[in-house]
Amino acid sequence: MAQYKIAVDVMGSDKGPEMMIRGVGAALNAHAELSVCLFGDENIIKRECQANGLPTDRVEIVGTTEIITNFDSPSTALFQKTDSSLVRALAAAAQRDDIVGVINAGSTGALIAGSMRYLSTPDRVRPALAAVLPAENGGFTCLVDTGATIDCGASTLVHFAHLGTSFMKDLYKIDTPRVALLSNGAEPTKGNKAVKEAHAMLAQETDINFVGNVEGTNALSGACDVLVCDGFAGNQVLKVTEGIAKRIITDIVKYAKQTGKEEYMQLVGYLASKYDLASLGGGIILGIRKPVIKAHGAANEKSISSVIEMMLNLAANIDVFNGKH
Repeated sequence: MAQYKIAVDVMGSDKGPEMMIRGVGAALNAHAELSVCLFGDENIIKRECQANGLPTDRVEIVGTTEIITNFDSPSTALFQKTDSSLVRALAAAAQRDDIVGVINAGSTGALIAGSMRYLSTPDRVRPALAAVLPAENGGFTCLVDTGATIDCGASTLVHFAHLGTSFMKDLYKIDTPRVALLSNGAEPTKGNKAVKEAHAMLAQETDINFVGNVEGTNALSGACDVLVCDGFAGNQVLKVTEGIAKRIITDIVKYAKQTGKEEYMQLVGYLASKYDLASLGGGIILGIRKPVIKAHGAANEKSISSVIEMMLNLAANIDVFNGKH
């Protein structure tokens, strides 16, 4: 059985290192092939590992003295907080062959900037932040980019299409992933300047299965396997989707309580499991040498365990992280 060691920054979570370590413990119990290297306050890590019964033979602890927060400037913090858990985890992944990837639940900006600094490919391609979302047809759609690059030119969108294609081929074993552009209309003439230019360029790409534009209403219909957009639009799709799902579930719960129709609670359970985006894993940074996953800041134990499971899957399909088309 192949063994995989994952570097985990336990200090960035909104719910503290305790939640991160409980999630790590759940994953260790479920996966005998997993070991971890935990970065953060050494005293806290030792205390929580003991309290949660983590196996000492599969846990390495690296004590750090600093934390990069969401209030820090990402680029500045990387150089000023060199003993932060985030920097030390990324540096270790760059230097050590035994570490297959990094998980963090803190500053997205710092994680992306740090990944570029420590894990860039030789040709230093622009990384993208991807999210895998459940589609209406029972499959999954890779949304890329979801926040790494806010302002994109057409060539960057084409690059994202290649990264998403490689990802879905390697991880989901789709031979020819269908790639679409997020736009305000299905016609090739719709979209802003970058989208229209990217549409023309993608139509000429022989190794991209380009299916045209997709509107926001069909983003998760299953019309495509890879949905390409700039980071601003992708981030809004991600958060609005999650927000609407939560609103619908909350409204059904209120209706069930008001009317006494408890049978509706079965529907709530189904929807809550299907649209629990956190359980699907986190945002994956594509275009770097090793997988890095950004977990939700408010991730619970189950979510952290799910992120680690995603990392194990990525580690077994590492070719997508060579930064090449």
